[in-house]
Amino acid sequence: MKHLIIGNGIAGIHAAGAIREMDTEAEICMISDETVPPYSRPMISYVLDGSQPHEKLPLFPGNIYETLKISPILGQRVVILDPDSQSVRLEDGTGIDFHRLLIASGADARKIRVQGAELENIFTMRTQKDVLDQLEAIAKGVKTALVLGGGLVGFKAAHALLKRSIRVFMLITSPYPLAMQVDEIAGRMILKELEAQGLIVKTGVSVAAFDGDVRVERAILDTGESLECDLVIAGKGVEPSLDFISREKMAMDTGILVDDYLQSTIPGIYAAGDTAESIDIARQTRWVNAIWPEAAVQGRIAGFNMAGRPVVYPGSLSRNVMRVFDLDVMTLGLANPDPGEGFTILRTGGETKGIYRSLVFRDNILAGAILVNRIEQGGILRALIENRVPVTIPMAGLASLDFDFSKLLQS
Repeated sequence: MKHLIIGNGIAGIHAAGAIREMDTEAEICMISDETVPPYSRPMISYVLDGSQPHEKLPLFPGNIYETLKISPILGQRVVILDPDSQSVRLEDGTGIDFHRLLIASGADARKIRVQGAELENIFTMRTQKDVLDQLEAIAKGVKTALVLGGGLVGFKAAHALLKRSIRVFMLITSPYPLAMQVDEIAGRMILKELEAQGLIVKTGVSVAAFDGDVRVERAILDTGESLECDLVIAGKGVEPSLDFISREKMAMDTGILVDDYLQSTIPGIYAAGDTAESIDIARQTRWVNAIWPEAAVQGRIAGFNMAGRPVVYPGSLSRNVMRVFDLDVMTLGLANPDPGEGFTILRTGGETKGIYRSLVFRDNILAGAILVNRIEQGGILRALIENRVPVTIPMAGLASLDFDFSKLLQS
């Protein structure tokens, strides 16, 4: 049996490990467009801020390819998947066949598509190489940085640059940072904390163009304002790396539609990580939850299924925990639903208290939560969402910041 894995990230390597547990002799081939062994993508921001050396990024000691008897093909992207012939073609024209295929190709950072975006010192922040290139630019002297996007990537980049004593502007189109993760109350608390730490945040604006000779020297905003900067990091989100797949042959939406076994609509072809669109437990619909822990679980389950051991994937749940200087922030599930979707939201605390909690209910089932400080009960709230535990007590009783949510698991 020949297993082909596209991607050597956390999903791909966990799949290979599961396959090897089931079959010590199966052939495993792994393709990656990066040239380095599997590493911790969440840790690249710590390399940027200087708290960790890039030598700490690899996930495994020694040669993991040799340990798991994987044949790696590095520095190559897949350009065509042909399900009919059970083969893929690489950039250099090489063809590789397979019996079972896992698509764990991850996601690519969205590029900035404005005039001047080709100037030097304009980066995305997705890979180890991105961060090493940023550090090289910083070593040559950077006084003012511009971070585009108020999401998790943008925040981590801004936080890292501030730690290096670089003046940082953050430009976001939304009214507050982390608008995809938190509501307005939590967003204002985060914005206030960022500004208190020296970050200059401009909301409701976008970049219209960059200007400079060889390197970026300034950004022109859609308001007409000009901002001097000598380094730019764009954190405008990611897109699943799926351009090698024909949508006429495989069912896809944002990601590859998979069943309970993480198999696509083509038998023998599986997906995991940022490419897989599976059932979201909180939303009760298909969703791509592109987070590290889900990718690891999906990869392992997909690997077992590829090797012939049926294992059901229970569905994904979005969650994030972050330290925003002196604020602890946790989000779970459908934390910030659109208005008018039929949810009940119970809010407690706020800006003046320094503590905030928002609970999102669909009928009597918890679907999402936002916690700012006092996040100790986050694990219990996650269990309530994942297990879809009905809340049988009056919701007004949950309003106290001192309520013990473990009682709901015991009822």
